[in-house]
Amino acid sequence: MSIRLPRGTQDILPGQVEKWQLIEQKARELCHKFQYQEIRTPIFEHTDLFLRSVGDTTDIVQKEMYTFDDRGGRSLTLRPEGTASTVRSFVEHKMFGQANQPVKLYYMGPMFRYERPQAGRFRQFVQFGVEAIGSDDPAIDAEVIALAMALYKEMGLKKLKLVINSLGDKESRAKHREALIAHFSPSINEFCSDCQSRLEKNPMRILDCKKDREHPLMKTAPSIIDHLNDESKQYFKKVQQYLTDLEIEFEVDANLVRGLDYYTHTAFEIMSDAEGFGAITTLCGGGRYNGLTEEVGGPEAPGIGFALSIERFLAALEAENVELPIDQSIDCYIVALGEEARDYSVGLLHKLRHAGYSAERDYSDRKIKAQFKAADRMNAKYVAVIGEDELKNNKINLKIMDSGEQKEMELASFIQDFTALYRN
Repeated sequence: MSIRLPRGTQDILPGQVEKWQLIEQKARELCHKFQYQEIRTPIFEHTDLFLRSVGDTTDIVQKEMYTFDDRGGRSLTLRPEGTASTVRSFVEHKMFGQANQPVKLYYMGPMFRYERPQAGRFRQFVQFGVEAIGSDDPAIDAEVIALAMALYKEMGLKKLKLVINSLGDKESRAKHREALIAHFSPSINEFCSDCQSRLEKNPMRILDCKKDREHPLMKTAPSIIDHLNDESKQYFKKVQQYLTDLEIEFEVDANLVRGLDYYTHTAFEIMSDAEGFGAITTLCGGGRYNGLTEEVGGPEAPGIGFALSIERFLAALEAENVELPIDQSIDCYIVALGEEARDYSVGLLHKLRHAGYSAERDYSDRKIKAQFKAADRMNAKYVAVIGEDELKNNKINLKIMDSGEQKEMELASFIQDFTALYRN
């Protein structure tokens, strides 16, 4: 019986992995410019962390987490998202005591959710995310959104739509909660069992339901915007002002609630408007989470962040026909003819690599024509040919593949001569 990879996972093979590396490199470069530092947290955490932070009424906690007991009987969960782990680490390592606030962090790594696999959505997927913890300045909200937009645009995406909303503070949320309960209660039996259980626990989650999204009451549900107090309105107004100052276009969508319980004030999504991208258009989501540090046992430290899927990023690039500048060439391929030349080429190959060049040689004792074909397949810029006669005469023949020009060089000084030619 052949063993295949588990459903909802993927192998990222050579030829594709270079695209991932390019996105990851660009993300790291941007984070350096914006002064976000990398954090790496465990792939599994105590289950209680996600129950407290993500929320026990969310689809993630109720249906999608990979949870198991270890040999000591402790309940552990493969991380379904990165914010909870980052905040837990922020609290545990007392980063709130650092001189520079907010603490600006980013992460990149695999997350796990048990959901139906579909285009661009996997059970193991890779997220890049940033978190700024320790400030309630609306300018940091705009900065976080600007970082996400910059990453997409600098990689070549053009058909983007930024949607924002305010979920308000605790007072605003409480008023909105009462209005939602009053709105949905008379007809709650027409909704799915999940929505019925959420009515009293967290009625805002009803607005995020995928099964009942076409129900008439969804379209007439009370808007959180209409229940914002003056402080929340002013905060949201400032965020919009800063985005306008940064020349970032956006739309306000009062129905945007996001799928996690910890969000307050600013919530946002970046979507792809590319034709044929698919039914699920969201590329990136995030928002403010004032109160989350207290939930995991720390002091008050308001925060904001976002997370994006690398898989969906790549799908959006494909939908817009963006060709990433992947260099799959090598600097030099050594063609060796005869046993002595093959033996000598082992050391020569090492010298080329040690000098900083990408280089390769034949390992199958093929004829000269087959070795040149291999050099072509690898997009070699130069081919160095060495045989028995060349060894005797301390010579090596170098072919410049673009022009077909050939140069004879001294074998003893080949690395220096190759470097001089390569740099010119």
